[in-house]
Amino acid sequence: MTEHTIGDLLRVAAGQAVPVVRAIPEDRLADPTPCADYDVKALVNHLIQVVVQFQALAAKQNSDFSESPDFVTGTGAGAEGPPWRDRFADEAGKLVAAWSAPGADEGTTGAMDMPARTVGCMALLDLTVHAWDLARATGQEYEPAPESGDVIATLREAVAGLAPTARKMGVFGEPIAAPDDATELERLLAETGRDPRWSAKG
Repeated sequence: MTEHTIGDLLRVAAGQAVPVVRAIPEDRLADPTPCADYDVKALVNHLIQVVVQFQALAAKQNSDFSESPDFVTGTGAGAEGPPWRDRFADEAGKLVAAWSAPGADEGTTGAMDMPARTVGCMALLDLTVHAWDLARATGQEYEPAPESGDVIATLREAVAGLAPTARKMGVFGEPIAAPDDATELERLLAETGRDPRWSAKG
């Protein structure tokens, strides 16, 4: 597999995530998602915060997740701006640009001084998996684009390295056995502790 830059991979992931977020109906914001701790509104807020904070990490600055802005209602520090669907699209574009800058995925970044490429993969994982979460929660189809193969392959490799620590921190659940006929995306989801056949109807 050719090692693409994080910026290249994020561009593909953002291209799939933005339409999902734009298509979320207002009357589905309180619905459950495959992330047990988040309803749709909370997951949208989390995802926008992720794409904002990981821009700083691309520039070798520290992130700040201490605030929890409500981008959907436009309240809280940093939540001011365009409507949340447009805000997500804007910030996702900035995320791609930040990680496409020369040297963004080289060296180390963040308070934990982690390899920048690993940190970029964390942003890529959230953008990919949470887009699937939101699509599944709101009755949308989520079929990876043909060019998503390298994204999924990169993420499966990254998750294998991140999983032990992520499970201790409660970021990932315990892995789930994927069905024999599972797609590569479904195998990735299962590795993060998600049921790849999750349905809001149970």
